[in-house]
Amino acid sequence: MALSKSEKRNRIHLRIRKTISGSAERPRLCVFRSNKEIYAQLIDDLNGKTITAASSRDKDIAAAKTNKSETAKLVGKAIAEKATKSGVEAVVFDRGGYLYHGRIKQLAEGAREGGLKF
Repeated sequence: MALSKSEKRNRIHLRIRKTISGSAERPRLCVFRSNKEIYAQLIDDLNGKTITAASSRDKDIAAAKTNKSETAKLVGKAIAEKATKSGVEAVVFDRGGYLYHGRIKQLAEGAREGGLKF
């Protein structure tokens, strides 16, 4: 039986999550991408807490009328800015089972430009 696209992504995501985990000093930068929006969270897996989050639905990012990949880059910069305010410099990147290209790659590059190390 063939798996649906979302089932395949979930299998890949679980395979990734077996190997990576976030801590307080080096949280996991988790990405979720829908057809329209993109979301990023910094998660401390040891304590089960979300440190900070950013998304394309934030007012300042939504106000910038850009295409989806440029919006993803803005979300990356926003999460990096919020992370530095929280005292986080290094993260573990969790692409969420998505291929590392397009919007996921743009978000990662935006986060790197914002000063995050991964």
